[in-house]
Amino acid sequence: MDKVTSERIQLLHPLVRDEVKQIIKECDKALTGRAKIRITQGLRSFEEQERLYAIGRLTSGKKVTNAKAGQSIHNYGFAVDICLIIDGKMASWDTAKDWDNDRVADWYECVKIFARHGWDWGGNWKTFKDLPHFEKKNISQGEDLIKVNWRTLLKMPRDQQNYILF
Repeated sequence: MDKVTSERIQLLHPLVRDEVKQIIKECDKALTGRAKIRITQGLRSFEEQERLYAIGRLTSGKKVTNAKAGQSIHNYGFAVDICLIIDGKMASWDTAKDWDNDRVADWYECVKIFARHGWDWGGNWKTFKDLPHFEKKNISQGEDLIKVNWRTLLKMPRDQQNYILF
C-alpha cells in the first residue's frame, strides 16, 4: 500500500479504516502484475463537495457529481474513489486493461473484492455511473445493521473529530 493511500485511509470513518486496509491488501495481492490500487479520494468536506457540485453548473466543465454538500457518502468517510497505479508511476482508470495477464480486467478484480466486503460500486448505478467510486452499504453495530445513506447520516450526532456516532 502506498503512502498516499495509507494517508487517505486514516481520514476515513474509524469504523471502516481496517476494512479498507484489508480490501487494499487483497486488491494488491490479486493484481499480480504491474498495477496496484490507490485511493484518490476518501473523506471529503462539505466545502469540497460544494466546489465539485458547482462544476458544470456554476463553472465550466462537465458535471462530476449530482451530490450537494451533505449528500455524498464521501462527506462522512464511508466512500473511496480509486485508480490503478501502473509500475509505481502512471495513474490509470482503464476498467478493461488486464495488466497482470490473468484474463480478468484488473479493475473488475478490485470491484469483486470490494463487493465481498459489502461495498457498492458506482459502476453499477443506473444513472450517473461513477466507475472509480465505492461506498459502504451497511455498518454493523453489535447485532444491529445500519444502512448507510446520506439522509440518515446527515441527522446523526458527531464526535469532536466530526465523525458520525453510531
